[in-house]
Order: sequence, then C-alpha cells, then structure tokens
Amino acid sequence: MTLEDHPDLEGNETRAAATGEAGLDVSIVSTREEFRFDRVAPVHADDLLGTTRDVVVLDCHERFRPNALGQVVGAVDGGGLLVLVTPPLADWPAIRDGFDEGLAVPPFGIDDVTGRFRDRLVSTIRDHEGIAIVDVADASSAVAVQGEGDAQGEGDAQGEDDADHGSTAATVRDPGLTNSSERSSERSPERPRERSEDRTFDAPAGAAFPDAVYAACRTRDQVRAVRAFESLRGPGPASVVVESDRGRGKSSAAGLAAAAFALEGLDVRVTAPSVDAVGPLFDRVREVLSARNAIRTVGTVDVTDEDGRRIETGTGGSVGYVSPPVAAERAGGDGADVLIVDEAAALPVATLEALLAAEAVAFCTTIHGYEGAGRGFSVRFLDRLRAEAGETGRDLGEIRLDQPIRYARDDPIERWAFRALLLDAAPVVAEAVEDVWVDDAPESDGSGPNATPASDGSDPAPEVSGSAPDVTYRRLTTDDLLADERLLAEAFGLLVFAHYRTEPNDLARLLDAPNLSVRALTARGHVVAVALLAREGGLSADRRASVYEGARVRGNMVPDVLTSQLRDEDAGTPVGIRTMRIATHPALRRRGLGSQLLDRVHDEFTGAEADHATVDYFSVSYGATPDLVRFWQRAGYGTVHVSTTRNDASGERSAVMIRPASAAGERLRDRHATALRDRLRDGLSDALRDLDPDVAAATIAACPVDGGEWLSLDERDWRALVAAADGPGGYEVVPGAARDLAFAALLDRDVSGGRGRDCDVPNNSERDALDDDAGALTDREVRLLIRTVLQSRPREEVADELGYESTRQCLRALGSAIGTLLDRYGGTVVAEERERFDR
Repeated sequence: MTLEDHPDLEGNETRAAATGEAGLDVSIVSTREEFRFDRVAPVHADDLLGTTRDVVVLDCHERFRPNALGQVVGAVDGGGLLVLVTPPLADWPAIRDGFDEGLAVPPFGIDDVTGRFRDRLVSTIRDHEGIAIVDVADASSAVAVQGEGDAQGEGDAQGEDDADHGSTAATVRDPGLTNSSERSSERSPERPRERSEDRTFDAPAGAAFPDAVYAACRTRDQVRAVRAFESLRGPGPASVVVESDRGRGKSSAAGLAAAAFALEGLDVRVTAPSVDAVGPLFDRVREVLSARNAIRTVGTVDVTDEDGRRIETGTGGSVGYVSPPVAAERAGGDGADVLIVDEAAALPVATLEALLAAEAVAFCTTIHGYEGAGRGFSVRFLDRLRAEAGETGRDLGEIRLDQPIRYARDDPIERWAFRALLLDAAPVVAEAVEDVWVDDAPESDGSGPNATPASDGSDPAPEVSGSAPDVTYRRLTTDDLLADERLLAEAFGLLVFAHYRTEPNDLARLLDAPNLSVRALTARGHVVAVALLAREGGLSADRRASVYEGARVRGNMVPDVLTSQLRDEDAGTPVGIRTMRIATHPALRRRGLGSQLLDRVHDEFTGAEADHATVDYFSVSYGATPDLVRFWQRAGYGTVHVSTTRNDASGERSAVMIRPASAAGERLRDRHATALRDRLRDGLSDALRDLDPDVAAATIAACPVDGGEWLSLDERDWRALVAAADGPGGYEVVPGAARDLAFAALLDRDVSGGRGRDCDVPNNSERDALDDDAGALTDREVRLLIRTVLQSRPREEVADELGYESTRQCLRALGSAIGTLLDRYGGTVVAEERERFDR
C-alpha cells in the first residue's frame, strides 16, 4: 500500500502504533526517531533480512534508498502489509532528497540529478495489481474508495474515527485488491484456504533423519533440501548449497536439518550476517526439539563476544550461532561437526572461502531479491566451490527451492518488487545469441572481468558454424532504457550476473546519476556486452585541496585514491572515464566481446570523430586476479595502485589501472606507476606480505615502468648474489640487492612472461613454452622469488606451499632462479665470480 502524505507522519504513526498494540510485529524504516515502536534507520534496513514482520512501514521522504525497499519487501509475512509513505506520487520524481545528494558527484550538482528511477517506480505502483494508493491530506474530509462499496458511508465512519484520534483523512484512489469477489464471497469460514503448513510429508526412502523432521517440512522442495543436508553426516568432507528466492523456506529447512543433527549428538554452528537473520532457523530448531522434549538448555550466551543463540540437547548435541569472522577463524578447528551458513550471498568471498575449512558445511542463500543482489556467492565463490569439489573429491550437493511457503505462488507484491527493482533481471537466453562472434577476436582475451577462466587458461573458444550476426556498438541513454523494458532488463541483468555486488541502488544510479553512462554491444537487438562508465576528475582547485586534506569526494574514486592516499594534489585535475562495471554474456566468453567493447569506448572518447569534452585517461579498479590483470593490460592499462587491505565484498585486493589518452593522462599514469614500483619493492614484505604471488607477479608486470634502474648494484652486491646462486652464500646477506634483482625481473616481461596467466597453473609446472628463451623463469620460480625474496615468508612454509620435498630442495631451486637472473643481467663482475666456482 502506498500512502501519499505530507511529511508529518504523526497520524500514520498513531495507526502503526495501534497495529503494534494489536499484537502484530511492526517495523518502521525511517530517518525520524519519534516513533513508539520498532524503528530501523534506512541505512540499517538490512537488519530486517531473514526476519518476518506482519507490517513494515517505509518512510520515503527524507532519504529514499532503493536498497531499503528491496530489503523490507522480503521481511513482510504472507498476508502482511507493506506501507510506503511517499510524497504525492505526481510530485515525487521531481523532489530531490538525501539519496539524490549522493548521486550529485562533483563537478555536478543536485540539479543535474534526474528523477527517472522514481518516475519508473511510480509507474509500476500505479500499474501493478495488489497495491492500494491512498491520499492522506491535512483535512477532515471523508475517505472515498473508488469502485468499492458505499464510499460515503465508509467515509462517515472513518471520519468520526479520525476526529477521535486527531489524525488526517485519506482518499483511497486504488484499493489494490487482486480478487475482491473471491475475498468477499467465495471464501468462507467453512472453506478456508489450504495452507502449506497444513500438509505433512513422509520421509524419503532410506532417509536417516527422523520422520518427524520430514513431517515438519511444508513443501516437497523443503523435503528435498533436508534430505540433501544428510550428506553432511559423513563420511568425508561435504558441502551443500541451498538456493531459493525469498519465502521458499531455505532457512527453515536448514533449521530442521540442524535439529536433526543435534538429536544425533552432533554440534552445529550457524553463522549469518547478523544474529537476527537466523531467527527463523532457530525457531524451527526449537520446534523440532521441543516436540521431542530434547532441549536441555535454551539461553543467550556469550559465544562470540556478542549476544548469541545456543540450544543444547539431552543427547549431547547443540546448535549455536557464531558471527562470520569467528566462524571463519574457527572453521575446522573448534570441534563443530557441521557448519551452516545462512544468507551466504551477503558475506565476503574471503569469508566464504575460509569457511570451506570446515569438514561439513552448508551454504544457504537467496538468489534473487536484495539478499541475492550481492553476487559474490554465485559469480566468484560457487565456481570455486565446484572446482574444489572436483579436485579434492569433496561431496557437493546443490538444491534450489522454488515453491513458496509464506506467499501464494506468483505473489503480486513479490512480482511488483522484482519488476520495480529489476531483482530478477537476467541476460537474454543463450540460444538467442550463441552464434555471436567478433571477427578479429584474440585467442583468449578474458572476455572482461566477469570471465571464469579455464583451469589452465588454455581452453579454446567454442567453434561456431554459420554466419554470425552483426555486432553493434550503442550508447544506451536513459530514454533508450526506459522506453524498452527488455533492453533495460538485459543490460542491468548482465551487470547483476557479472558483478559480485550489484544492488537496487545501482539501478537508481544508472538511471539518475549525471556522471554515469552506459555503452553496449548488441546483436539481433539483444545486449551481449555492457559497460557502465563514470566520468571522474576535472575538479576545482578548492575541491582538490579539500580532498588532499582529508575530505572525501563522491563518485571520483580514482582521483580520491591518488589524492588522499597517494598524496598527489593534482590527480583531480585531469578528466577520466572509469569503467565501473563491464560484463559479457556468460555464453559468449572468450570471443573478444569484452575487448571490442573497450576498444569502441576508447575510440568514442578519443578517436578522430570524438565529439566529447577532453578525456585525459581511462581507468578501472577491481578485485585483482592474474587473469583480470592480463585482460586490462592487453587493453592498454597499466597498474598504478594495489590496495593494502582486502575488499570486504570480494575478498580480494583492489588494483587501480590507467590508460592515458592525453599528455596529462600520461604524466598522471607515469608518476603513479613509478611510485607503485618503489612502494611494492618494500611493501611486499610488509602490508602486502600475504598477497597471492600470482597476483603480485601480474600487477608488477603490468606496471608500465622500466626496471633497469633497479640494477645499479655495486660489485659487492653482484658477488654476494653469485655466492647465493653458485656458492656458499645466501641472499639474506644482501637482501636489498636480491629484492632489486627479483623486482627488475618481474618488471621485465621477457623474463617473467608477464605472469598474467590463470592462477590455477600447478605449483610444480615446468617452464612455460612461451618462456623458453635464455634468462626466462618458470611460473614456480616466479612464485619462489616472490615468496622468499620479496615477501620474506618462512622457508618451511614456502617449501610446503610450492611442493618442494624439503627446505634444502627449496633453497637449491632459489639459487637456480637467482642464477638464471644473473645469466641475463650480470656483467663482467658476475662472469669473473662465477668462474671461480666453476674451477
């Protein structure tokens, strides 16, 4: 229901409070604090994820965040009420609020922000079934319900009630009923609607869990999910993945399985983004255990340095909540028999990977809706989980739940939310575009950052027969996108599918932010590749000074990093185009589409026919992997920064790369590439000591500077290095010289091979065919140099990681690698010194 009202919510608060006093669970999401019932700030609306409320009121006045709408929709129970309190719908798109201020990134102002997202949202509210629209006015007028009953009679009664409560009157312009005849006549107390909880299910043949656990399931999908959990009983390592849309009972299925494990005397750990999110799971645990009088203790205990949940059984089992960081730290080492991860898509990929250390682990996640809009789980983690299962023999079961529990199938409000926020946006089906090809496609270009490389980086692109359709480069304006819902859904769907953290807020940014624009490749009218571009830089002197002194600047990520972190006050002067997102259709990877899209973007802004204001550089920032670094390096980008901390969402360190487009852009890139080279030499043994060696090698190789000056070593340094390679010495005698030599080699693509290869090359791989020239290093030798010389990791640890039989063998291999570099870079002093050891 939508309430169009004036900003004073006093009357609505009275009604909501009365609803709460009636015994219903009510929450209001608002920036205001004067309410007498459960209030959640919009920025914390995610606290409602995984919870169930009878009524949720969303105040859309001061700061309407699309994320908040996506979050609260999933919290409303079947038969519950979602109330949006909005300005008058006709005026709302033109009203700017706190969220819009965040879209007005410098040098743009608030007047440059459009209201196209809210314009579309209002259209869906007016057009969709199941939504009542109520005008709330500052007058004691009667309520009028269009087309429903005797409006005047209802108005008299309501008017008296409003007068008693001193609240405002309302006009119901659309009752929002989906089937009023059924509600009023067809359903009677004698013929109640059948509910899913009224059904019972038998245990599947051969099931190990008690029959009562399966009888508590509410759908056949839940039965399948609970049965899948049985694989976690062992023997051997096992994982289960349970995916569903909201309201399908995945958390309940996990709770039923957890109760069954506890009845067997097993200890179950449950983790989720917040303890509140596991409420439904623990409700089902209590339901099963209470029915069997199996609960020994129920209480709130300090299990994670925060208030948590724990249930113990008389059989010696338990089900307890721990926070994700604690679960990751203890995975496989705290004595728990089973680990259950709820709302896994909301957790960082690094945390998910750490949780795999558990012998038996289940990941439950929402695949659509806000909970599933963070795509790290499906884009980055699930593929790794499948690969790990194939390599190690870990048992892996995947279950999807489709049948609703709390909602009717095809629930109108669920359909509205999915349409309004494009929560189920997806690329076009593969069959429609599977023959698309780029004529001059390279053998493998990574197909953009969403690519999932082959295990060894060598799988050829699939063969396509027949005539491929033409691929067209398009600038997709907001008008284009709003005029064609299919085009909008395909473009946004690709971004959602490819990126680990695309949110409903991003849809509003795409449609309203003045600094963003969309480019795409289309075939047969379908989007096959898409890029979201952000204009950055061109900042005033005052703005640059404030950023240098510590202020943040919205929407200017690269200038902000280079100015505030790397202390370059002039970094905000050049104008850049940053690729925020780039994605190719998953069925069209390794066909050159990502590379062609970038080439066309570069040509549009810098080519002979460019009609845009001056662009000085192109940039990108992303979670660095070797394959992605290689992709961007081939597109002409050079590394200028590697973050010293991991991204919370991706679990990876971010790399910033720049491709110059003018003399000013070239100067910007060169000075920061040089600074990065100097920083990494020592930083790899400090803040970047745990950086993956393949990522380190790739980012260094993509740093566009000459490494020759590193080799200004004196005679003593060269002689000590020869002793480390061929004689009785060790590189620790001259650690600085050893670092200089190793770093120079990594900057030299002829020696390091660029190291932009897939990170899954076996640790004991032999010399790459591309690197068989004299003085080249194998992948293993590159890793060895990075781990020992540059990162100063313990020898025993390095030997174990790289597959050496002993530390002695590891040191011999290190001497051989240093010797290879001496062959390439050494001069007369090295030759003379080596002769002494050859005698």
